[in-house]
Amino acid sequence: DCAPQKGDRKSYQMDFRNGNESLTEGLLDEAQGADVLMVKPALAYMDVIFNLRQNTLLPVACYNVSGEYSMVKAAAEKGWIDEQKIVMENMYAFARAGANLIITYHTKDILTKGWLL
Repeated sequence: DCAPQKGDRKSYQMDFRNGNESLTEGLLDEAQGADVLMVKPALAYMDVIFNLRQNTLLPVACYNVSGEYSMVKAAAEKGWIDEQKIVMENMYAFARAGANLIITYHTKDILTKGWLL
């Protein structure tokens, strides 16, 4: 069975140590008809978001994954950080890196708490 097992992503994820591979694979995806290029996790791969944005006309999406969300929530609950400031700094950093689309678990807080104002 070639389906990835829980926790085993080596067979279908790129080597995080090789930034050039992400650009090569992204451009191959584009050549094969992709509509959008997705980068996840977003925080650790800002360089990948930037490199893709510089080399493709496709939309570049980033996924601010649950682990990144949980780290911010946990630090905010302990009073170590200002949640709104950190979340919005991250969102603007994703956009500044070149993300056209940002997928995040923080969406509800951003919209309902007026953090965009």
